Amino acid sequence: MKIGEKEFSFPLFLAPMAGVTDVGFRAVASEFGADVTFTEMLSARAMQHNPQKTEYMTLTTPSEQTKIAQIFGHEADCMAQAVQSPLLAKFDAFDINMGCPAPKIVKNGEGGALMDNLPLASQIISACKNATNKMVSVKFRKGCRTENFLDFARMCEDSGADFVTFHARTVGQGYSGKADYDAIAAVKAKLHIPVVGNGDVVDEVSLHNMQSTGVDGVMIGRASLGRPWIFAQLKGREARVDKFAALERHIQILREHFDEKWLQSYIRKHLLWYATGLEMASALRLQLATCDNVDKCLQILKAAWEKE
Repeated sequence: MKIGEKEFSFPLFLAPMAGVTDVGFRAVASEFGADVTFTEMLSARAMQHNPQKTEYMTLTTPSEQTKIAQIFGHEADCMAQAVQSPLLAKFDAFDINMGCPAPKIVKNGEGGALMDNLPLASQIISACKNATNKMVSVKFRKGCRTENFLDFARMCEDSGADFVTFHARTVGQGYSGKADYDAIAAVKAKLHIPVVGNGDVVDEVSLHNMQSTGVDGVMIGRASLGRPWIFAQLKGREARVDKFAALERHIQILREHFDEKWLQSYIRKHLLWYATGLEMASALRLQLATCDNVDKCLQILKAAWEKE
């Protein structure tokens, strides 16, 4: 599978996740073996009216060797302008979100709602593809009101998408239930372009199950929360993992771009994810939730990890 100038045998992708895949998290995941990283969802409309917010979300580091900007919207001309934005010039490719299940996104006719409007979805893909010489991909689900993923997948290919990422749940399911790997295999069999599988890959066993569908790569989302080293584990490099160093690195990068007040508020959810699975997790989570100093939080987690 090729993305930009790079060829991959079976790449591991860090999924685009709102409020999660910040510049620090993407860097750490890359250093642990994520081959391709995605920004958080970037609103094509917001890029025109609030470029500063988009600029913060598009910060990158040299650690991200192959990086993709994910955009969303429901206006083809606005989406085409987004891929031409100077803010996104440093990215290797563009991904169009047509699967987000968030109610406010769907209600606005964006994200997963576009699966119910194939003509508009096709128009958006074609407009983006015609506006850039870089690769354009599409991320979608099994369907919104109906399960039309095979027709939708074929439409993506016919409209010019260079590859697709398929999260095998419906929009209504959100993140509940199990991902349908039979559906992923069906999409792979239907298309000539590469297919990236997404959903429920959390360890080597589930990775093998995903690979058995025939996909060309796999995207890791929720399993990476508080575990950016999952990419090292999936590549058999678990012995090299230093969890505290990873967290320190994450925070260090954020400190290069944001002030301490913002960091204290933002990083708390990441700290709670990092604490998942540790001994006395509930007491530890309470400590982290009430701690008012990032460095103190770091020491609390360091002590907990040293007891493992």
